Amino acid sequence: MAVRATREVVFDAPPEVILDVLADVERIPLWSALYRRVRVLDRYPDGRPRRVEATLRLMGMTDTEILEYHWGQRWVVWDAEPTFQQRGQHVEYNLTPEGDRTRVRFDVTVDPSAPIPSFLVKRAKKIVLHSATERLRERVMLSARAE
Repeated sequence: MAVRATREVVFDAPPEVILDVLADVERIPLWSALYRRVRVLDRYPDGRPRRVEATLRLMGMTDTEILEYHWGQRWVVWDAEPTFQQRGQHVEYNLTPEGDRTRVRFDVTVDPSAPIPSFLVKRAKKIVLHSATERLRERVMLSARAE
């Protein structure tokens, strides 16, 4: 059964800065404790990643995923090929400008390859949502200050 999680947060940064941080996939292990290694397999003509190999560790389980990225002006989506741990994964970041700030909506759907106890699902959701929003926010703020 697929597991879904969503969180909306507001960042004190424009969408372009947020997308630039998300596009810098090789640096994700610096700000997300979930990622161990990330390698771009190929890129779109504009330089953004298209196919990415990522090794993640969540709650003692390690998995290596091949991710297919798609980019828009105010969004990024990626889907994972099936692995030993999951039959599929779909992730979306949708960015809505609100003056000088941006509303960030993060959605993830994972289809685990085996049943997972609900207390572990709840704990994993909390870890993933924190990394995908709060840790991203910290990295975005560092990037915004550096500009």
